[in-house]
Amino acid sequence: MTDTIWELQQRMEAAASALDFEQARRLRDRINLMRNGASAAEASQADTSGLTRQQPGAMGLGTSQQRHDPPLGWKPPPKPDNLTSDRKQK
Repeated sequence: MTDTIWELQQRMEAAASALDFEQARRLRDRINLMRNGASAAEASQADTSGLTRQQPGAMGLGTSQQRHDPPLGWKPPPKPDNLTSDRKQK
Protein backbone atom coordinates (compact mmCIF):
# COMPACT_ATOMS: atom_id res chain seq x y z
CA MET A 1 0.00 0.00 0.00
CA THR A 2 2.02 2.91 -1.27
CA ASP A 3 -0.75 5.46 -1.42
CA THR A 4 0.28 9.02 -1.99
CA ILE A 5 -1.16 11.96 -0.10
CA TRP A 6 -3.08 13.03 -3.20
CA GLU A 7 -4.70 9.57 -3.55
CA LEU A 8 -5.60 9.55 0.14
CA GLN A 9 -7.17 13.00 -0.16
CA GLN A 10 -9.30 11.81 -3.07
CA ARG A 11 -10.44 8.76 -1.09
CA MET A 12 -11.12 10.95 1.98
CA GLU A 13 -13.29 13.33 -0.04
CA ALA A 14 -15.17 10.41 -1.61
CA ALA A 15 -15.79 8.88 1.82
CA ALA A 16 -16.99 12.21 3.21
CA SER A 17 -19.37 12.75 0.29
CA ALA A 18 -20.71 9.21 0.87
CA LEU A 19 -21.29 10.21 4.53
CA ASP A 20 -18.74 7.65 5.74
CA PHE A 21 -17.15 10.01 8.23
CA GLU A 22 -15.28 7.33 10.17
CA GLN A 23 -13.37 6.24 7.07
CA ALA A 24 -12.75 9.89 6.18
CA ARG A 25 -11.33 10.48 9.68
CA ARG A 26 -8.98 7.49 9.34
CA LEU A 27 -7.77 8.73 5.98
CA ARG A 28 -7.31 12.27 7.34
CA ASP A 29 -5.19 10.93 10.19
CA ARG A 30 -3.05 8.91 7.75
CA ILE A 31 -2.54 12.02 5.63
CA ASN A 32 -1.43 13.98 8.71
CA LEU A 33 1.02 11.24 9.68
CA MET A 34 2.49 11.19 6.18
CA ARG A 35 2.83 14.99 6.14
CA ASN A 36 4.72 14.80 9.44
CA GLY A 37 7.31 12.40 8.03
CA ALA A 38 5.87 8.91 8.43
CA SER A 39 6.16 6.53 5.52
CA ALA A 40 3.04 5.20 3.81
CA ALA A 41 3.52 1.79 5.46
CA GLU A 42 3.91 3.32 8.93
CA ALA A 43 0.87 5.53 8.40
CA SER A 44 -1.30 2.60 7.32
CA GLN A 45 -0.34 0.56 10.41
CA ALA A 46 -0.62 3.36 12.97
CA ASP A 47 -3.46 3.28 15.48
CA THR A 48 -5.04 6.69 15.11
CA SER A 49 -8.21 5.97 17.06
CA GLY A 50 -6.81 7.54 20.21
CA LEU A 51 -7.91 4.53 22.22
CA THR A 52 -5.49 2.08 23.73
CA ARG A 53 -6.33 -1.23 25.31
CA GLN A 54 -5.78 -1.36 29.05
CA GLN A 55 -3.34 -3.87 30.43
CA PRO A 56 -5.14 -6.61 32.39
CA GLY A 57 -4.90 -6.03 36.11
CA ALA A 58 -3.35 -2.59 35.74
CA MET A 59 -6.59 -0.78 36.53
CA GLY A 60 -9.12 -1.17 39.31
CA LEU A 61 -12.76 -1.83 38.54
CA GLY A 62 -14.76 1.27 37.71
CA THR A 63 -11.86 3.68 37.94
CA SER A 64 -9.16 5.11 35.77
CA GLN A 65 -6.71 5.24 38.67
CA GLN A 66 -3.93 2.68 38.67
CA ARG A 67 -3.57 0.37 41.62
CA HIS A 68 -0.86 1.40 44.03
CA ASP A 69 1.51 -1.11 45.56
CA PRO A 70 1.59 -0.92 49.37
CA PRO A 71 4.86 0.12 51.01
CA LEU A 72 7.32 -2.59 51.90
CA GLY A 73 6.51 -4.23 55.24
CA TRP A 74 2.88 -3.04 55.27
CA LYS A 75 0.31 -5.53 56.53
CA PRO A 76 -3.44 -5.05 56.37
CA PRO A 77 -5.04 -4.40 59.76
CA PRO A 78 -6.71 -7.34 61.47
CA LYS A 79 -10.37 -7.85 60.80
CA PRO A 80 -12.72 -7.07 63.68
CA ASP A 81 -14.11 -9.92 65.73
CA ASN A 82 -17.75 -10.51 64.80
CA LEU A 83 -18.66 -11.52 68.36
CA THR A 84 -17.47 -8.27 69.90
CA SER A 85 -18.49 -5.76 67.22
CA ASP A 86 -21.58 -3.60 67.84
CA ARG A 87 -21.19 -3.97 71.61
CA LYS A 88 -20.85 -0.99 73.86
CA GLN A 89 -18.41 -0.90 76.70
CA LYS A 90 -19.91 -1.09 80.17
